[in-house]
Amino acid sequence: MRPLDAIGYGLASLGSNRIRTLLMLLAMSIGVAAVVLLTGIGNGARLYIVDQFSSLGTNLVIVIPGRAETASNTPATLVGETPRDLTLADARALARGDAVQRLTPINIGEMNIAWRGKERQVPLVGSTAPILEIHHLQMDRGAFLPEEDMEIARPVCVIGAKVHRELFGQQNALGELVRLGGFRCRVIGVLGSEGRSLGLDTEELVIVPVAFAQMLLNTEGLFRILIEAKDLGVIDRLKTHIKTTIAKRHYGEEDVTIITQDSVLATFDKILKVLTLTVAGIAGISLVVAGILIMNVMLMAVAQRTAEIGLSKALGAGQLQIMAMLVTEALLLSSIGGLIGLGLGFAGSWLAVQFYPALNATPPPWAIAAALGTALGTGFIFSLLPARRAARLDPIRALAGH
Repeated sequence: MRPLDAIGYGLASLGSNRIRTLLMLLAMSIGVAAVVLLTGIGNGARLYIVDQFSSLGTNLVIVIPGRAETASNTPATLVGETPRDLTLADARALARGDAVQRLTPINIGEMNIAWRGKERQVPLVGSTAPILEIHHLQMDRGAFLPEEDMEIARPVCVIGAKVHRELFGQQNALGELVRLGGFRCRVIGVLGSEGRSLGLDTEELVIVPVAFAQMLLNTEGLFRILIEAKDLGVIDRLKTHIKTTIAKRHYGEEDVTIITQDSVLATFDKILKVLTLTVAGIAGISLVVAGILIMNVMLMAVAQRTAEIGLSKALGAGQLQIMAMLVTEALLLSSIGGLIGLGLGFAGSWLAVQFYPALNATPPPWAIAAALGTALGTGFIFSLLPARRAARLDPIRALAGH
């Protein structure tokens, strides 16, 4: 029997029972579509997060108060002690390192902003002028925070686009006095309306000088210190500078956690890759279920076509030829179902992009190959038992319908 004969026989057999064939195609295509769509979404989420972190540059070093390895049940915690705060004086000392390109201290809180009877709660960020470059923020109008000593608590603010719309509408906010907490503050600029910074929507931010934020939030400690190194080659030297400087100022204790941007990026990348593979594996289970369905249906088909198989064997077909006929039928079913599933998966990915344009949900090539390979593999493996049973039928008993 030539390969084309086996293919023709398989197509004829699939066409003879259309409902059964459609049900098996549906099961196989759903499995393939699930693998393609879910891996596409997972890969898109990974690329989005990686892109967001990469936009900050890989030269960024984040200094956080307290050591990461400090457990929550240490004696210091039990007696009510907390990690030593980072202060503006610490930030000024760190800024003197020769590997430092830019440095900005950060304070974050929530505050009510009011203007002429309109009021809303906003995320408040206290910082300095370099944060504009470090976080790649865009200005829509006006000016950003002034370049001056970080300990000057100048009562000025830069507001987000949404805050501007809700408080001022079509009016020009520049130069207007708003009330933050119990203090008056002059609006000097409006941020652009896109992106996120520090995990916050830039449209809703209010940014003030860090010393003014400390006064508003009634705190002397800093939330973070962001340092941009001059280049990747001096990252290690910068980390050493941070540790020695903090140790000198904190009585010999290196009580800070230093996080580099590339390490955060690599960690997120690994986590999301594992999640994508896990989701693909869960979706791949449906392909195994589809393979079991193919096996059960083909066992029934062998029982229904006993006489036909007996006639083929009586005419001289060997066991391998009988097996080839049935395995080819299963592979045709898996191939057609896989191609339909690919179409459904790509259609789902396209719809995901329409709803979430920032998410590049294009499935990776390995997921497409894995989905098709798994579909063909399950079709082949689960067709072997029915094919083997058919090949072992006695031609005389098969012709007699036993």
